[in-house]
Amino acid sequence: MTGSAPKSVVVTGIGVRAPGGVGKRAFWELLTAGRTATRTISLFDPTPFRSRIAGEVDFDPVAEGFSAEQIATYDRATQFAVACAREALADSGLAAGDLDPERTGVSIGTAVGCSTSLDREYERVSRGGAEWLVDHTLAVPQLFDYFTPTSISREVAWEVGAEGPVTVVSTGCTSGLDAVGYGTELIRDGRADVVVCGATDAPVSPITVACFDAIKATSANNDDPAGASRPFDRDRDGFVLAEGAAVFVLEEAAAARRRGAHAYAEISGFATRSNAYHMTGLRPDGREMSEAIDAAMRQARRTGGDLHYINAHGSGTRQNDRHETAAFKRSFGQRAYEVPVSSIKSMIGHSLGAIGSLELAASALAIEHGVIPPTANYAEPDPECDLDYVPNVARERRVDTVLSVGSGFGGFQSAAVLTKPAEVA
Repeated sequence: MTGSAPKSVVVTGIGVRAPGGVGKRAFWELLTAGRTATRTISLFDPTPFRSRIAGEVDFDPVAEGFSAEQIATYDRATQFAVACAREALADSGLAAGDLDPERTGVSIGTAVGCSTSLDREYERVSRGGAEWLVDHTLAVPQLFDYFTPTSISREVAWEVGAEGPVTVVSTGCTSGLDAVGYGTELIRDGRADVVVCGATDAPVSPITVACFDAIKATSANNDDPAGASRPFDRDRDGFVLAEGAAVFVLEEAAAARRRGAHAYAEISGFATRSNAYHMTGLRPDGREMSEAIDAAMRQARRTGGDLHYINAHGSGTRQNDRHETAAFKRSFGQRAYEVPVSSIKSMIGHSLGAIGSLELAASALAIEHGVIPPTANYAEPDPECDLDYVPNVARERRVDTVLSVGSGFGGFQSAAVLTKPAEVA
């Protein structure tokens, strides 16, 4: 509405499925303890691959309450998303029956969609890759759902009874940030009152591992799976692939207050940029990410002086760690040396599109608890990465404003600013 102040949007529910523990509480306990959950791949035989390690979720669909039909037909990423949506809705104090269906939206991010099921089905119809001309009669009836990642957001919408805007956001490794940014805008623009949003990916499958092997983006430190993800460390050698999901319930702040809901954080700013430069390459000066950071900070009406914590992309690849370190310096100048920075990928790996939402969950919980998660496995400082990366041990301090950033193949750079809700600031 022209001339009116933008609506404040808050997080009132959080659901998490991540390596190292199921649920929001287990996730936060792992992060604040500085424990790592990366290990040798157990979901398939990784012997033929260069990188044989990953962050796997110990996920039991039966214990999660899925029916036999859902277990048989839902991709693993879909199961993660639905389980997280259930947890987030319960955490918010809402039930599906409390929602106005036409005023409830869903925005789910994913980088590789239902790739686990596609991998499995290709093996089936090609008889293990032996036949070039596949036998389509061997495919499962729901194969089309696996080709269209909108099936994930559809299942979440059906789970929560959402009949408003429902979409999937697929922007590579920034999908989890971008899906929440889009959900925030749905409420600010008056198109929804409640949005269930977040991201999911289950990419620990042979085809995805092979793709990252081919470009040598993943760590080959197979002898030390727990210590292989080493963001900002001098001896890092790539990221550790992972799976997981995080889903949030977003509401307009005034409505949440009226019903007495607990708000973890306000989504105060969001911006995304494309570098129009290179599929995987990043300029070392950090300009692209810096522009997204600056735009998000302006929207949040915050400056570097307000910032208490930066939740970094921190993938553990040399060009990314260097790029975002430069971006923080470009945006905040000398202040960049004073703000704690950490990467939770050091503990749970890099779950592609899902990781942005997992990092937002960590950011919201940092505000809630006044604790900054550490960068695990940090042993040898890199002269090119010379900021305060909160090495190995969590840090207790007041956290009112958090910047969370993401960087994705295709040149995507996204940034979100989370702040302590006004009523408890």
